[in-house]
Formats: sequence, C-alpha cells, structure tokens
Amino acid sequence: MSAKTQIIQTRTVALLRSGIFLAFLAVLAGFNARPAHAQISPGPLARAHEQFSGPTNCTKCHEFGGGKSQLKCLGCHTEIRDRVANKRGLHATFTGTNPTGQECAKCHSDHNGANFNMVHWDPPNKESLDHNKTGYPLEGKHKGVACEKCHKADNIPTSLRAGIQVKDLNHTYLGLSRDCVSCHTDEHRGQVGTDCAHCHTVADWKPAPKFNHMESKYPLTGAHAKVDCVKCHATIKDANDKPYVKYTGLSFDKCTPCHVDPHKGAFTASCESCHVTSSWKNVPQLSGFDHQKTKFPLLGKHVKVTCEGCHKGNDFKAKVAFANCMDCHKDAHNGQFTARADKGECAPCHNVDGWKPSIYTVKDHAKSKYPLVDLHAKVECEKCHEPKGLNGKETLFKITATLCKNCHEDIHKAQFAAAPRLNNCEGCHNIKNKGWRPAVFALAKHKETRFPLTGGHIAVPCMDCHKPVPQGLVIPVKYHFDDMACTVCHEDIHKGEFKAQMEVKLANGSVAGCEACHTTVKWGELARFDHAATKFPLIGAHRATACIDCHRPPAMEMNLKNVDFTAAPKLCSGCHEDVHANQFAVRPEVTDCSSCHDAVRWKPSQFDHDKRTRYPLDGAHRDVPCLDCHKLTREVEGKTVVFYKPTPTLCKDCHDTNNSNN
Repeated sequence: MSAKTQIIQTRTVALLRSGIFLAFLAVLAGFNARPAHAQISPGPLARAHEQFSGPTNCTKCHEFGGGKSQLKCLGCHTEIRDRVANKRGLHATFTGTNPTGQECAKCHSDHNGANFNMVHWDPPNKESLDHNKTGYPLEGKHKGVACEKCHKADNIPTSLRAGIQVKDLNHTYLGLSRDCVSCHTDEHRGQVGTDCAHCHTVADWKPAPKFNHMESKYPLTGAHAKVDCVKCHATIKDANDKPYVKYTGLSFDKCTPCHVDPHKGAFTASCESCHVTSSWKNVPQLSGFDHQKTKFPLLGKHVKVTCEGCHKGNDFKAKVAFANCMDCHKDAHNGQFTARADKGECAPCHNVDGWKPSIYTVKDHAKSKYPLVDLHAKVECEKCHEPKGLNGKETLFKITATLCKNCHEDIHKAQFAAAPRLNNCEGCHNIKNKGWRPAVFALAKHKETRFPLTGGHIAVPCMDCHKPVPQGLVIPVKYHFDDMACTVCHEDIHKGEFKAQMEVKLANGSVAGCEACHTTVKWGELARFDHAATKFPLIGAHRATACIDCHRPPAMEMNLKNVDFTAAPKLCSGCHEDVHANQFAVRPEVTDCSSCHDAVRWKPSQFDHDKRTRYPLDGAHRDVPCLDCHKLTREVEGKTVVFYKPTPTLCKDCHDTNNSNN
C-alpha cells in the first residue's frame, strides 16, 4: 500500500468517526455534478465490495457513534466469524475471540480501487506464513508443499463448502478438513478406516512406524515376525483396475491357508498341537504327550527348549536330573554365592520366565550385609553391580567397599578430606527423602566450625554464603574460606573509611572487620563503636542525637550507606544555625558557640558578662534578665534576632532619673 493511500484511509476513518459525517452526507446528496463518494471516499471499493459503493451504503460496513469507529466485516463474512468464535484457523490467531473489525483492516484494506488485491500478507508473502498459527503445523513431508496443492476446490468436502462466500473455491483458504483422506487417496480402500495417523506419520508414507501387528487380530510371533508383508498380504486390484494391498479378509484360523501340509493329512490334529511359530522343527509337545503331567512341567522359557536340549540323543527313557537349576545350567556367578545355605541355587533370584530381570528384591537385599534403604532402594542393580564379561558372567555381586565415597564422586573436591570429616558423606547427608539435598548439617554442627553462626547469620540460607555453581562448571561449591572477614560476603558500604578499626586483631587472631562497630544481632546496633575515641567525643545532649543528624547522607538519601563519616563538621556552626546572625563570629561564618554554651544544654548561657564586656554586672544588675537590657531586635532572613550591640550603658538609658524611687 502506498503512503498516499494510507494517508487517505487515515483521514477517511477520522471523518467517519466524527459526528459531522451524517450531516455531511445530506449536503453531498444535493450535488449532481459529481458522485458523492468522490467528495468523501478515500478511493473506490474493491471489486468484491462494488455493490456497496455510494455514500448511502457507508453504514453497511462502518458503524458510527458511541466512541471509536468499528467495522462490520464479520456481519457479512460469517464463515470467518464462526471460525473466530470457535478459536479455529488463522483469523482467530490475529483477531482474538471478540474482534471489532479493526483487526480485519490490518490485512484486508479497501478503497484502493476495483483491481486492488485485498489480501495483505504479513510476512510479505503467503509462502513465508507461519502455518503453526492456523492450528495445523506443517511437519515432515508437508513442509515445502505449495499452498495450491492443498488449498483447492477438489480438497474441500461438500459438508464444509456451505457458508464459504468465495465463488471460486480454488481461491479460498477455508474449508479444508484435517483428515488425511480429504487430500490423499485412501491407498487401503477403506479396509482399515480413515485415520491414517494411526499407522503413518507425516515424515513419510512408508514405513508405517505406528502400526503394531501385535495389536491386530493375528499377532506375529516366532518366525512369522520375520516374514515379508507381501508373503501374506497380496496385491489385488480395485474396481478401477488400480492395485492395492489386501489387509483384511485373510484366513488365519489355521496354518494350511498359508502353509503346505507336509504330512499330507496323515495327522488329524492341528499343526499347533506339535509345532510352534519359533521353528517348524522345534516340537515341544508330541501329539498325545502332555509334559505338564510329568514331574517336570514345562514353564516359562523351558517351553521353548527343544526336546533334544534336555533329552540328549532323543533318548526319552534316560533319566534327566532336574532337582536343581545347576543340574542343567552352569553357575553364571562363578561361585560367588556358594557360601549360602542353598549353595548358590538360582531359584531364589531367578525363575523360568527369564534369567533377567532377577526376582531378588529389596526385601531380600535387607538380609545381606548392605540393606537397601530409602533412595538406595530405587537404584537399579546395574548401577552398583556393574555388568562385566560376556552376558554379565563376571559381574561382581559381593562388594566389600560400602562407603559413600566408594561409589559416589566427591563433588566437594577434597574440601572435607582431612580430619575430622575424612570425606564421610553421612556426617552431612543421608539417603532419605530427596537424598543428597537438603544437607542435614544443622546449626549446632556449624558451631563446631571456624565460623559459628550468631545473630542474623542464623537465619541466612546456606546458599547465600555457599553459592551454587552454574551447571557445566567443574569448580565445586566453596565451603572452606581462608578469609572469613565480613567483606568477603558483605560490601564495605563505608568504602574503607574505617579500615584501621576493621584491621584490629581479635582475641582469636581474626580481624574485627565490620564487628568493630556492628554485631550480627542487629546491623543498626553500634554498641561496639566508641565515639569518644574519635576527634569529636559525644557529651551532653549530643549523646541523644541521631547519627544521621550529623553524618548527613548525600543526594537527600534516607540511610547512611553513602555517608562520608570523616566529613562530619566539628564546629557548632557546622550543624547548628547561628541564632545570633554572626554577631559573635570569630571569623566569617564561623562562630564558637562553646564560648557561651555547652553540649549539656543551650540555656542558660555561660556567658561571663564581667570578663567579656565593658559593663560588669554588679549588685541588682546580676538578677536582671538579659532581654530587659538587650532590647534591640532586627529582622534577619525572616527571623527576629536580638542584637547585643549596641546596648546602652548609661543609667539614664534604662532608668528614669527623674523618679526619686529609682
């Protein structure tokens, strides 16, 4: 779409949204020289919408009033509306379930002329469309297939054609069924239903990986499993003389439909009475002979053993020993279990259903020297008894190394190899619940380390100090720290201001660190900090002053994190306002308040009138309040300030000398 067209559309929508539009239509109706749409329309409609041309038809597509203008696309395009409501197809992905019509205009722009293609693809062309958004991902052989191969009239079922407004169904993307047979010919001619995905995948038609003959009416066993399909399933032709494979209607209740009777009817019994599918020559049961009635019924794997396997030379009269497994079978464990009461008999661990898996259970293992408990009970036998030799005949079952470290890797990389731990995992871990984690290393045990946990450290999760290592790295989680100073874990927020105090050695040889001032109980508690040891001891009222009142943080911060404590002023004027407006300044802007006041309290003043002025106070003058003589005041920066100079010194300046009573 050109920039010019977009501008026209934007202006038109703005006009349609305004309340002037309907009145404007009435005015336009009076003009006969030119069509009305030429005055207000951003352009002629597309051919599909030509029947709505003219100003009187605007409301067929546009809805005015009530705020934001909406489009009525789905009022006509009901097939799209129904799919959006049912959250099906591509349109539901773009518009949601409650579209206003504005979403339609993003891809289907109108007023661009009769020949304008109203389908705007984003991405630039339909071949680049993410087909996953349609609800039908293209996978396997479907990838790369041209859109027109599937989206054509021939593939749209009759039941789904109703409601599609596009007359030429070769030019619509609606109406396709997701059934394979809607696009593909049923190669089986309805023999196995229409659900192709039951046996095939989109990766390729052949082979059919999902088909399992064992789930059919005729499971393939023995030698039958190796027979080519075409041996049983012949190729025939349909009514149109096209070949297809016959899969149903086969006779399989007897062997003779497929196999020639080599006995030429000499035996009336069925083939199965003597033969099995594993081999024609394997005759486990002769006609009229039931091995199950002997002292050794054939069970499990024994059923498939050839007669000659036990009856050597087919001598059925010779006695066969069968009391113990090892009468026929060799001890596969090379005498590892001969010390048992049963002399290593196979039956306690194996049965005739198969050598593997063993029937030796966790309950049986509990009678051994290493009972399996908790998570060990879920470990596969091969994890500890690693198979060795041909068919596992050299596998070691009598294990003498039973410590954790004998089987498990030391993930701590020898951090606990020295005394007293000696890499004994049991000291910190057990095999209950989730096993290795969480550790059972309690706080009481942490007291035995070089860093007992106190105060706030007690509530800190282990991994805050012993930080987990990202997967893939060979370095272990660190548990032994050579440096246990506070700054190893905590940032020195004072940026080295108290380095000297932090480097003081404690009784145990470690440095004081942050604990020179703080404790682990509460960070804000500074009981260990002695302000008297600084250049400004706190006395009097200064003891009750909050730290932040003197050590002021920068940038109007509310905490002391970035405070420069050494920059705190030591003169009174550094913290206190000079209420005397520099009357007593010893140098510009510097007043020594301590010459008259102290830190205990501001009033009364300690000013010595006799020594520091030219007017000593004698007699009754000593009891006169200061303000009775110092009455001179001035406004300084909006505050009334008593000025002590000049003050009259003559009696008549304060006393009425004409009154004899004075």
